[in-house]
Amino acid sequence: MSKENIGIVKAWEATVRKSQAIVKKKRTTMSVAHADDDEPGPPGPGQAYHAEKVLSSGDFYTGQMVDTAPNGHGKYLWTDGCMYVGEWYRGKTMGKGKFSWPSGATYEGEFKTGYMDGRGTYTGSSGDTYRGSWVMNLKHGQGTKSFSNGDYYEGEWRRGLQDGHGRYQWKNGNHYIGQWRNGVMDGNGTMIWSNGNTYDGCWEDGWPKGNGTFRWADGSFYVGVWSKDGKDQNGTYYPSGNSIGNLDWDPQEVYAVDLNDCQISPGEKVSIFPSQKMVNWPGLEGEHLQNQPIYRKGYDGNVRPKRLSMEGTLGDYGWGNDEDGGVNGVEGLGNLKLEEPVKKGHGPQQLRLKPVGRPGVTISKGHKNYELMLNLQLGIRHSVGRPAPKTTLELKSSAFDPREKVWTKFPPEGSKHTPPHQSCDFRWKDYCPVVFRTLRKLFKVDPADYMISICGNDALRELSSPGKSGSFFYLTNDDRYMIKTMKKAEVKVFLRMLPAYYNHVRSFENTLVTKFYGLHCVRLTGAAQKKVRFVIMGNLFCSEYVIHRRFDLKGSSHGRTTDKPEAEIDPTTTLKDLDLNYIFRLQKVWFQEFYRQVDRDCDFLEQERIMDYSLLVGLHFREASSKGSVTPKSRTPQGNGDPENEGPPILSRVDMDQLLLDPTRWASIKLGINMPARVEQTVRRSDCETQLVGEPTGKLYDVIIFFGIIDILQDYDISKKLEHAYKSIQYDPTSISAVDPKQYSKRFRDFIFRVFLEDT
Repeated sequence: MSKENIGIVKAWEATVRKSQAIVKKKRTTMSVAHADDDEPGPPGPGQAYHAEKVLSSGDFYTGQMVDTAPNGHGKYLWTDGCMYVGEWYRGKTMGKGKFSWPSGATYEGEFKTGYMDGRGTYTGSSGDTYRGSWVMNLKHGQGTKSFSNGDYYEGEWRRGLQDGHGRYQWKNGNHYIGQWRNGVMDGNGTMIWSNGNTYDGCWEDGWPKGNGTFRWADGSFYVGVWSKDGKDQNGTYYPSGNSIGNLDWDPQEVYAVDLNDCQISPGEKVSIFPSQKMVNWPGLEGEHLQNQPIYRKGYDGNVRPKRLSMEGTLGDYGWGNDEDGGVNGVEGLGNLKLEEPVKKGHGPQQLRLKPVGRPGVTISKGHKNYELMLNLQLGIRHSVGRPAPKTTLELKSSAFDPREKVWTKFPPEGSKHTPPHQSCDFRWKDYCPVVFRTLRKLFKVDPADYMISICGNDALRELSSPGKSGSFFYLTNDDRYMIKTMKKAEVKVFLRMLPAYYNHVRSFENTLVTKFYGLHCVRLTGAAQKKVRFVIMGNLFCSEYVIHRRFDLKGSSHGRTTDKPEAEIDPTTTLKDLDLNYIFRLQKVWFQEFYRQVDRDCDFLEQERIMDYSLLVGLHFREASSKGSVTPKSRTPQGNGDPENEGPPILSRVDMDQLLLDPTRWASIKLGINMPARVEQTVRRSDCETQLVGEPTGKLYDVIIFFGIIDILQDYDISKKLEHAYKSIQYDPTSISAVDPKQYSKRFRDFIFRVFLEDT
């Protein structure tokens, strides 16, 4: 530790010992500097004052306060030696500050709601130094890092690792310039050795892979296809004009010798993040922590604040008494928030919610679609388990031919290629099997896991009502995959756009369009000759977080409200444009990526003449997951131990913050998936029923947000053109969904970029 820090800590320890003696004697929490009986109390609500406080845990705070929380400049010291000096806002570190660890490590820069967030410099105890952008405790954006071993990196970071374009220089003089992915060299790049040799070409997982050229300082070079597996290596050696060169040179020497001294330094790990430091403020007997919504504007501390109800309306939460005196509504490890006293006459407060049940009905024996489910599972098991040649991402045009399909007969007694089964006789069709097998590989879907999810012992669940298109939806028991029945016209559209879809999702890893894993058909034999076509796609809301609110947004207003009475709206209800009462605020780096990707996806859909698609949005309110959440007073508690009605397990706030803070879990946070964000409540004017975006109220809530573009298989065919012509006579042509793809794309983007904003 520095001499300055040692002096501060010693003075603080002496103060703590003296204060603890006073605490023991008086048996109450007192102010160190204001212990006199005749000292006046703090000023009225909303007024700032200076205070020095020793907490019952032994922690010490000195600085500005408003009401009962640090607000302004202040210093906080923990008993383990950690210290924060800087700006506070309503009990949280917010603005510029410096955090010191007992090891001697420091972070100096910007904070946001307890996290290292913005521009800042971290200096480790071993000498590692990072200067650059941070998002929620992790390096994210442009930054430079000097390692204690003498290495140096300058470039882009993502989720705490080198990702994007960057330059890494080793202490020995070697350096690499090019693309990175997840902390290793990946993509196109150039390695330059200190002896003058270079490799320029493709990299994968830190090693040369694919086309590349190795050049010697004397001018000779080797061109070929590179692979760490010597069997796949091939190329040609070209000696320089003035020398014969080494014709016996083996390209594998690059892996075994040349790159041996080019290891990426792991760097120093942060022992504990500032946002993981719990700040407790003990007060009078019976005090409890309470969650407060985040207010952008000040409010009178004597007035009970309005809260956002899970009904989607502005109102007061139902609160109840906790007889065992437990701590409710804990803000958790994710924020440095001080414990606030509860006013007399108010018991400990608890957030009340409607329970979240599992959507859909399990398809068991006796269900009208039970045999169809068995047929589907048999067919998937056959398609995925069938031996196939090794897939490559470079597909021939013939693989996309609509006539590229495989029919298989499934007699009940079995056949040479199919097992015996208890369902009816049927035929199974695979559309473009090579393409979908490659898509599953591209989306990193393990074949065994895929089969277990769909074809395991657990039955599928049928959603209670079909969509507007008449399609039926089925969910796998683990919620990973959704199966949708399709019309013949939709299948034709999908097969027509399949080559463009494949190229698009391959080019843009963060695409928001639906991920498709298979396209199939079941044909029942006999007199009926019934055909059921269906597509298998990813379920956007498969997560450990409970989805409290979901919206289907198109940017049109005609008919865009839910048909359910407000009393019947629950977390499984999909609300629409005119039901929307939020603005979604994303972190700067996420918002920029979101903006770019929406533009790319809309351009793709417009080129394919697709319209009527939606942005599906799901919200998990973080403050709504405090332990002991119960149903509103006006509703009867549900759930009697029946697993059919039990929702996903409710995570405590501490558990959720641990999920967000654990860098190893950031791999699960992607654009539109598990994203921490904030939402601001809006209110529509009563005199404008078709107002799409309401007026912001200034009340914000921490959420985990999910979003993706769905329903991308409707082209602007003759039926949609007739629908547009007919409805344009009766309604405002700009308010209806059925419009030309170009107009639809523009309206969709304009609306989405009004409700998704950068969180400033």
